[in-house]
Amino acid sequence: MFTRKILVVEDEKILASNIISSLQKLGYYVSEITNSGEEAIKKVAETHPNLVLINICLAGEIDGIDVADIIQNHFHVPVVYLTEYSESKKLQKNQLSEPFSYIVKPFIESDLHFAIEMSLHKHQSKKMLMLHEEKERLRAIINSMGCGVIVTSANGCIQMMNPIAELITGWKQSEALGKNLVEVVKLVDKDIGETIGNLATYVIEAGEVVNLPENCILITKDGKEIALGDNVAPIRDQNGHITGAVLVFQDITKRKQTEAQLIHNAFYDGMTALPNRVLFLDRLRQTIERSKRKSDYYFAVLFLDLDGFKEINDRFGHGIGDDFLVAIARRLESCLRGWDTVARFGGDEFTILLEDIKDITDATNVAKRIQDSLGLTLNLNGYQLSTTASIGITWNFSNSNYDEPATVLRDADIAMYRAKRQGKATYTIFS
Repeated sequence: MFTRKILVVEDEKILASNIISSLQKLGYYVSEITNSGEEAIKKVAETHPNLVLINICLAGEIDGIDVADIIQNHFHVPVVYLTEYSESKKLQKNQLSEPFSYIVKPFIESDLHFAIEMSLHKHQSKKMLMLHEEKERLRAIINSMGCGVIVTSANGCIQMMNPIAELITGWKQSEALGKNLVEVVKLVDKDIGETIGNLATYVIEAGEVVNLPENCILITKDGKEIALGDNVAPIRDQNGHITGAVLVFQDITKRKQTEAQLIHNAFYDGMTALPNRVLFLDRLRQTIERSKRKSDYYFAVLFLDLDGFKEINDRFGHGIGDDFLVAIARRLESCLRGWDTVARFGGDEFTILLEDIKDITDATNVAKRIQDSLGLTLNLNGYQLSTTASIGITWNFSNSNYDEPATVLRDADIAMYRAKRQGKATYTIFS
């Protein structure tokens, strides 16, 4: 059976002895007895009593410090004052006039017992009220947060969900209460294609905050996939013991889409949707490195400039000109293998990277297919349009010392201008 610990603060030895005897008869355990307010504070800190029974004369200020105030408000221990009848009348004019906060000497054991129990009951009720108010305040804060919040118990089962969490997961709190977290929050790591286990259980065991994986996907109640971000953290009580976990998360689908769009914009031409100069140079750099590791790995670069595109722009306008370039981009793609790269290098210039070719014939065959394809008439807004191209070709067999993409492009560009000078609508191999 739990025995309540009482600290007695009384400087009258006989009275203190009688009080201790009465307390023991009533079933209380007297943890300490002291005769000064200063010593009382030390004993409270050391023994953590359930209640302090203190002579009103020893409960005042010591060097500007209110003994009773520290015991009640700092250590959160209830205090019952021992006072004479004459002193009790003074109490009615200050904060100590609260019912059951003091007992007048001399007193009988039943009065002492009643005063102690009522004080403990009041203290417990106050604690419960404060705890309830704190929980309600915490609930209001969580419910007003702009991200999803799910609180679990120490065994990883759901105790609370806020409205945003309900909205994102598709689960109502009433449905989710008591369920294992993984039943409600089904997560998949898209990078490795694996289901993620109960993160609440993991952080409780690890005792540390865990961030959700970079490409974390939530499978909602109705089967939708939502990109999630944020973390799971252990919940600790005032003694540092882990009592559960809190998952804080938000739908980052739009952010992921924006990031993907920014990446796409950085590496692809906005009009034709072909790789741009940056991406082409990166792929060419990787191809050069690959050719250095394999002596029989050949590649070719074609530098292509449309013949007469300026006249199309001037005659039919930039709108038709842009549509024409988009159509040309699709035709160029159709002339290549799936692993080759065609990029818009700028204006009406395009570059093509042919990887893993047998010899230069593979590159010249592609150049011929491109010329044949470009020669077919295009119908754009009622206009019948066609074009040709001047194409420069270089490949790594012609210069086994290619180390930089810029050098490869320079040689292909030189070859393209030679083709222009030869009358256009043709290709030239750099040598």
